[in-house]
Amino acid sequence: MSKISLANLKIKSWRENPCQFVYDNFKVNMDPWQEDVFKSLAENKTRNRLAMKACTGPGKSAVLSWIGWFRLSCFADRGEHPKGAALSGEGRDNLRDNLWSELSKWQKRSEFLTAAFSWSKEQIVSNDHKETWFLSARSYAKDADPEEIGRSLSGLHSKFPFVLLDETGGMPIAVGKKAEQIFTGGCVNGLVAQAGNPTSTDGLLYDSCVNNRELTTVVTITADPDDPKRTSRVDKDHAAEMIKKHGRSNPWVMATILGEFPDGSMNTLLSLKEVEDSMKRGLREQDYSFAQKRLGVDVARFGDDRTVLFPRQGLRSFKPVEIRNARTNEIAARVVQAKAKWGSEMEFVDDTGGYGSGVVDSLLQAGVTATPVNFASKAIDPRYLNKRAEIWFNMAEWIKRGGCLPDIPELVRELTAPTYYFQNGKFQIEPKEQIKERLGASPDLADALALTFALPEMPSSQTLFSIPGVKKNFKSEYDPFATKD
Repeated sequence: MSKISLANLKIKSWRENPCQFVYDNFKVNMDPWQEDVFKSLAENKTRNRLAMKACTGPGKSAVLSWIGWFRLSCFADRGEHPKGAALSGEGRDNLRDNLWSELSKWQKRSEFLTAAFSWSKEQIVSNDHKETWFLSARSYAKDADPEEIGRSLSGLHSKFPFVLLDETGGMPIAVGKKAEQIFTGGCVNGLVAQAGNPTSTDGLLYDSCVNNRELTTVVTITADPDDPKRTSRVDKDHAAEMIKKHGRSNPWVMATILGEFPDGSMNTLLSLKEVEDSMKRGLREQDYSFAQKRLGVDVARFGDDRTVLFPRQGLRSFKPVEIRNARTNEIAARVVQAKAKWGSEMEFVDDTGGYGSGVVDSLLQAGVTATPVNFASKAIDPRYLNKRAEIWFNMAEWIKRGGCLPDIPELVRELTAPTYYFQNGKFQIEPKEQIKERLGASPDLADALALTFALPEMPSSQTLFSIPGVKKNFKSEYDPFATKD
């Protein structure tokens, strides 16, 4: 008897026991959360909605591909065939590289699926009914309106339609609404199955898991070391280390380790209360005098922007200096003056777009080795998409853990304005241009303070040299042409 004939005898039992379908075809012993997903698929409803709310790295695209093969294999009637579409919230390339390649990978593990279906880059079709029995790779433009999204999901009229949506954390809610059009007409048993990371309160995943919770089967996929149903595909020790280091309430830990949406104000970096409390905070000199003195220099890019010099020492920041319409050498001279008067040990200059390069060069000529900071450069901490996101988050954490800000009303507005989001599983800060458009002015004060967090905290030289065993006599400049002693 052929593999297809043997499978036909099992289809009824597979439909009633989807977990058995996975084992028989892929020889997989499923994680508990995967069993929960497939047990929910046994429900014989006209409108089935499934949302997998996932931590990072549990293999959610693989499970979506199993669901795709389950629907293609087990839902058909005489003259009525399943029709499906697959989309990714991160575009066609992501669909091709993840979900669509997973479909190919798992088909090759099943003799039945290999014999019954043909896979191509655009479509999977039944070998016996190529025009009416299929799963298609679909896409829509990032700026697509609801009508265009609807067209990307057209042609799925069937008694057994289904839609697979991958990476729905930031997917437009309109995609979900258009996907549910498969439930209209002659639908007998349809499914909209989605998976994504809980990184946004604006996306389809949040809308399904929170706003439409009563209509949706929600399965949380977590790497929490204390959860018996945790995914086995994320290292337990790594997850425990991240929780210990950052805390369970940390937004990044909640979204990428625990598989949970961060707390209500997840898109706001700092609250009004947190900033106001920081401005009221009193610190004694011994609370910060041991730390390195740093100066952040945000160089004006346009005529209406300000150049700002923001001093900080440990938990204490001081009143900044604002300069308008200054030339490069004038800004450098003011930095040199601040260094001589206050004794800053490190000067961080915003060099994004090259605006601060002249200041850095002028300082070098004056004998001051400043540190240029490019906001678009790579972050030290892999949790952040770029340097700008890293230094803003470091500044926010500093404020929350006891940092003291000068009482400047304009600074309150600049610090509480930016929102954050996730991109490719990393933190990103709202673009400066958008903040400027909303505030009517560039957040120069906040950017200057953020620059002082470009490198990890250090003790002052005086504190360092007071440590027994640390040599005080050393050459600060290396001369390669000097005669050896």
